[in-house]
Amino acid sequence: MDWLSRIFEMMPVRGRLDLRCSYGAPWRIEQGPGAANEIPYHAVLAGSAMLDDSVGGRPLRLNAGDILLLPGNPRHVMHDGSGAAPRPARNRPVQNFTISENPGAEQRLDLLCGHFAITPPHDRVLRSYLPPRLVVHAGAQTGEGTAPQLAGLVAMMRSEAADDHLGGRAMLNALSTAMFALVLRLASESEAAPRGLLALGHPRLAPAVAALFNDPARAWTLPVLARLCNMSRATLARQFQEKLGRSPSDLLADIRMTLAANELTRSSLSTAAVAEMVGYQSEAAFQRAFKSHIGVTPAQWRRMQQPSVQNGAQVGRGKKMLPRPDEAR
Repeated sequence: MDWLSRIFEMMPVRGRLDLRCSYGAPWRIEQGPGAANEIPYHAVLAGSAMLDDSVGGRPLRLNAGDILLLPGNPRHVMHDGSGAAPRPARNRPVQNFTISENPGAEQRLDLLCGHFAITPPHDRVLRSYLPPRLVVHAGAQTGEGTAPQLAGLVAMMRSEAADDHLGGRAMLNALSTAMFALVLRLASESEAAPRGLLALGHPRLAPAVAALFNDPARAWTLPVLARLCNMSRATLARQFQEKLGRSPSDLLADIRMTLAANELTRSSLSTAAVAEMVGYQSEAAFQRAFKSHIGVTPAQWRRMQQPSVQNGAQVGRGKKMLPRPDEAR
């Protein structure tokens, strides 16, 4: 399994379309931050937008076909760039999402706004490997490659959002989820891929990355990984730091803790068994590593994932409790 497919298997992501914005200039949008496990997205269908820099730098211009992800989940401001006072907008709920619109016929913006929700605690791990801001251009729908695929997917979202079909919410959310994967794929294919997750597919590191993802329980060492990549230990360590901002052991620990959190949630295996499954021979070492990464012990994490409990007993589902004979009178 390739590294991106493996990540989506380990760290489930759900996309959702929240708004379709239709604005005539001048306009202004202020959003965020969202929930802690969310990554906002904006897809420009028509027109253009200026994204203010949160630290006072030059605004970023977004054009039709651009898709913006904000893994840092900040409060952010987008506008038409005129500096004029924005026209008042109103929200109009439709069957499967909300339309935000203002009057005006010229220089209209058509924008899809939504978010990706990552299952905790994986949101912190995934966000730490992504840049605070990521922009890709979908391009034309013709031709081959990821950009036309992404353009075709966005065109489907545009159609669903325009016609409000039966099952539209399910379709828009499924297409949003697929868009996240295609955006990461397209960004990772760029020669200028930013440091972090998007550099995992770098050809020189690919053998080591594949080994860590596909067999995380193995006791990998730097010399073994370096031989897989046909480079020295020092070169491998430097390449990981330059491309990922992490060491091989850091990446391995993140993979192991992600798998362990999933296993503790869905199975009744003992902590010792889970520790061995993800490559720890010492349960104590696993406990320390888990708490360092997740913030709680394995036992605390497992309790946090259990169904709600009231009065010391699990609340039943679909069962009606009959009164005792002395209570029925």
